[in-house]
Amino acid sequence: MSEASAVKSAAWDSPIDTGKVPDNGASFDSIVVGGGPGGASAAGYLAMGGQRVLLIEKSVWPRDKICGDAVGGKSLSYVKSLGVKEHLEQTAHFRVTGIMFSSPKGHEVRVALPEEDVARLEAGYALPRKQFDTLLFREVQDTVRAAGGSVIQGGEVRQVLYDDGKGGADPGPHSGDARHGAGVVVRVGGRGGEEFTFHAPNLIGAGGYRCPVAKSMLEETYDEPMIDRAHYCAGYREYWTGVKGCESQIGDIEIHFVDSVLPGYFWLFPVSEGVVNVGIGMVMAEMDKQKMKLKALQSDVIMNHKLFKDRFADATMVKGSGKGWQLPFGSPRKKGEMQPRRSASNGVFLVGDAASLVDPFSGEGVGNALVSGEMAAQHILQKKKPSEYQQALWEMLGPELTNSYRMQRMSRKAWLLNWFVKKASKKPAIQEMMTEMIASKEAQENLHSPWFMFKTLMF
Repeated sequence: MSEASAVKSAAWDSPIDTGKVPDNGASFDSIVVGGGPGGASAAGYLAMGGQRVLLIEKSVWPRDKICGDAVGGKSLSYVKSLGVKEHLEQTAHFRVTGIMFSSPKGHEVRVALPEEDVARLEAGYALPRKQFDTLLFREVQDTVRAAGGSVIQGGEVRQVLYDDGKGGADPGPHSGDARHGAGVVVRVGGRGGEEFTFHAPNLIGAGGYRCPVAKSMLEETYDEPMIDRAHYCAGYREYWTGVKGCESQIGDIEIHFVDSVLPGYFWLFPVSEGVVNVGIGMVMAEMDKQKMKLKALQSDVIMNHKLFKDRFADATMVKGSGKGWQLPFGSPRKKGEMQPRRSASNGVFLVGDAASLVDPFSGEGVGNALVSGEMAAQHILQKKKPSEYQQALWEMLGPELTNSYRMQRMSRKAWLLNWFVKKASKKPAIQEMMTEMIASKEAQENLHSPWFMFKTLMF
C-alpha cells in the first residue's frame, strides 16, 4: 500500500493555483518565508490587517510535512479566525478526547481533555499534516492575494538581504531594535530556475528547523548556533494501517514511555480512516549515547515489546512513509540572554520551528507556530520593536515551555515515571490536575508550587 492511497483526498492531492510570480525587484509591506502553519498564520493576519504580503513556500503543493500530526486545542481559535476550522471539520480526521500515557512498567493513565472543549469541537484533532497544511495554505493564499499580495510556490530563498542590499546584517548598538529594510533572493523553479529579488521593511522566517532566515540571522549575523543538541529532538514516523485499538474516528492519542526507548518516547496517533501515525522521538544529545538509531528502536518496539507486538500483528506499514526530522524545542537555555533563543532582529521575526518553539514534552509545534505567527503579525502591524516581540513571545509561551521542559526531564527517569503513572492511574485528583495542566495556563502555574504538587501526589 502506498502513502498516497492510505492518506488521500482530492482536496489535498490537487495542485493549488497561486498566480504569477511577481516582477523581479518588487517591494511589499512584509515578506513571509515558509507556508506551513507559522508562515500561513503570519501572512494571513498581516493580509487581514491590510498589508501587501509576499508569501514564499519552498515546496509545491501537494506536499507532505513530517510531523506527529496532532493539532491541539490551542490551535483551533486561530484555525477558526483564519477561515479553516469549518473546512477541516468537513474532512476526514481523528477527534482527540484524551491522552493515554504508559510507564516503562506498563502502568497506564488516561488524561481526559476538558468535556466542554470536546463538546464544542475544540479539544483537538489528529490528521495528516499534508491535509491540514493544504487546507490552511489554500485559504491563506486566497486572503493574501485578495489583499494585493503575491504567493510563490517552489521558491527557494538563496540569500537574505538587509538595508545595504547585501547578505548579513550589522547588529549595531541597539541589540536588534533597529528597523531596517529587508529582502530575499529567491530561486523559483528548481535548480535551473530563475532568480528574483524582493524587498520589504519586514521579513518573517517561518521555514521550519532549517529556515534560511533563521540561519542568516543567528549564524551569519550574530554568530549564534542555530542547533543545540540538548534542546533539539530527533523524530521518526511511519504510517500504519490495521493497528489494534486504533479503529475509531474519535478517542485518545497515545504516548508510551517504553523502557527500551527511554529517555525518548513512542507514540500512536490515529489520524483517520484506520491510519495511525506511529513514531518515536528523543533529544539529540541523548540519542548520541544510543547504539541503535530511531528507526531500529521503533522496529524493535513494534515487533518485540509485550504491549505492542500483538497490536501490530496484523498491521501493515504504509510503504514509503518512514521519515525522520528534527524538532527545535522551546526549552529554556541556561545562561541564555534571550529565551528560548534569539527570535527577532533588524526587521526580522522568527516564528514556529524557526524560532525553536516546539513543546519539549509533547513535541507538538503547530499550536505555538500559529500563536507566534499571529503575534509577529500584530507586532508588525502595530510597528513595535523586534525586542518587544522577543519579550512578548516568551512572556506568552515561556511558563508553559518551562513546565514542559521539567516534565521532559522527569520522563528520563524510569523509576519516577513508574511511580508517577502508577499513582496517577489510581488517583482521580492527579488525573484532574493533568487535565487542568493541559487546558489552563493558570493551572499550569501550580507546577511552580512544591506544596501543591506534594499535596496532590501524596494525599
